[in-house]
Amino acid sequence: MFTVWIKACLNGGRPSPAPVTPGELATAAREAAEAGAVAVHVHPRDAGGRESLRAEDVGAAVTAIREACPGLPVGVSTGIWMTDGDALERARLIAGWRVLPDFASVNVREAGFADLVRRLHGAGVGVEAGVWAPDEVDALDGLPLLRILVEIIDTPRSEAVAAADAILRRLGDAAPPAHDKGDDGGTGTVPVLLHGEEDACWPLLEHAGALGLATRVGLEDTLVLPDGSPAGGNAELVRAGCAMWTAARRKRANTDG
Repeated sequence: MFTVWIKACLNGGRPSPAPVTPGELATAAREAAEAGAVAVHVHPRDAGGRESLRAEDVGAAVTAIREACPGLPVGVSTGIWMTDGDALERARLIAGWRVLPDFASVNVREAGFADLVRRLHGAGVGVEAGVWAPDEVDALDGLPLLRILVEIIDTPRSEAVAAADAILRRLGDAAPPAHDKGDDGGTGTVPVLLHGEEDACWPLLEHAGALGLATRVGLEDTLVLPDGSPAGGNAELVRAGCAMWTAARRKRANTDG
């Protein structure tokens, strides 16, 4: 029996039908966990529905999910677009967090990446480094990371696997050592999570299964199921993701064995 490590990305920058308020996020997180998710990633919102890094907004979202799902790891985005590209303002807001998430994602290509990784790690927040291209891998060297996100963005379905493999090959040549506890398969290197958005979502989730890598799925990444029909919500996407990952893993094992 294969066990999939799958994270539910509940909303991203999407408006409805994705959950927005703390209460909606809490409900979606509980449903996703029941469907098989082992962690959740969210983009907290302010009262006007805008993505936010403000302490009160992050705290409200994280607290609501923890109350609904005790023990479920909760992660948040630190996307620099939330501060209109201002790295100093982003750092200032994050320094003011009173309720800390279990982990946070930081994109390598954004200004202030390394400093923010160290700041979050020092505060006890695990860091997922978002890598979008092979040439970003070198920036990971020496940083305390919980997980590396291989993220294929704005890429057609036909090119998604090749784009992911290019990053994975580069990581294979220069995989940083693990600093935090994580499911690294005993390799001593930082564990990798592979995912794609929109058209690349399902091909890469299947590829992650074939490779035995962690993955994620949710309304941030796609609004449709593998057959192209509209998804009923995050839980339905997680169930489909678990089934696809497991089938791909079993197929690869049978082929290799």
